[in-house]
Amino acid sequence: MMRGLTELSSHAMMTHIHMMFFECQVGFWKDQGALGKMKMQNLLGNWQRTKKLAKHKKPLCRQHKSLGEDTMGKKTQSQTRKRWTLISSGVAIGLALATTVLSPASAQNAQIDSEKEIERYRAMINDPMANPGYLAVDRGETLWALKRGEKNVSLETCDLGEGPGKLEGAFAKLPRYFADADKVMDLEQRLLHCMQTIQGLDTKEVVARRFGGPGRESDLEGLVAFIGNKSNGMAYQPQTTHAKEKEMLAAGEALFNRRAGQMDFSCATCHAVPGARIRLQGLPDFSKPGKDAKETMGSWPTYRVSQSQTRTMQHRLWDCYRQMRHPVPEYGSDGITALSAYMVKMAEGGTINVPSIKR
Repeated sequence: MMRGLTELSSHAMMTHIHMMFFECQVGFWKDQGALGKMKMQNLLGNWQRTKKLAKHKKPLCRQHKSLGEDTMGKKTQSQTRKRWTLISSGVAIGLALATTVLSPASAQNAQIDSEKEIERYRAMINDPMANPGYLAVDRGETLWALKRGEKNVSLETCDLGEGPGKLEGAFAKLPRYFADADKVMDLEQRLLHCMQTIQGLDTKEVVARRFGGPGRESDLEGLVAFIGNKSNGMAYQPQTTHAKEKEMLAAGEALFNRRAGQMDFSCATCHAVPGARIRLQGLPDFSKPGKDAKETMGSWPTYRVSQSQTRTMQHRLWDCYRQMRHPVPEYGSDGITALSAYMVKMAEGGTINVPSIKR
């Protein structure tokens, strides 16, 4: 093999290396479902462009009748042979790395090792006594009892579905239909409704701080963390008996599968492929009920270490739409509620443990 490689021009050798890398990557992605198919199409397009460009590039070294001559006619035979020995050695190492690093088996092992390290990291930080998300729970408890608005009353009489002021188990049954509003609401929608109707509070400023940031706390993220925490240890019980609850569930499933935006993505593009990943992050499968959906929904709201903030599923969905280059959804919109209803249905029976802590 080494002898054969020394007979190639450096340009041909580089083309051969590119081809080896291409084949290794295709070998891995071809078994990765819809996401892999899309990746293979991108790889094929890149390879075709590389070949097209290669036709117009001059080789780095020229072949000559005599090894003792180069383009300037000044290199000796021994110098030329040394140069080709170095090049061929480098190519051999490159090909060995390509087949080792990019082979499907090696890539799969690397994924398993990475996932183990991520789980080890999560176990290290998943201590309720050290989870900063519980600061949001405490803040939410204060806000729940805080008197404000034109009526100067608290939210303690707000009915989240289990009766006025009753919080235990309420989170596990949301979204649900509320007769006083004649619509299906998720927790954030219901809280905004109670602020407006019970407290007489102008929620414009509250919505402006819907997501926390440096020097800016979110009332809604605190309240959701507090109320969600009251359902810890309970199972999700999606509500689908009322006609409008059934309509909302159907709308959520349609939204999950609807492709749109400049990238023609849908939620299902990333979250309907078993075992799919993006970088080192596993992508839960929400195309059917199961472990992925249960574990995911059961861990939101969560404290995001990378953002130093407690985040709700509203924020997670908002950020997903942003990354898909879709129009940013309105906070507390019926569309987000519909998508949440579908996701909770997929997570039916899953145990709630919030706030969790994530990367």
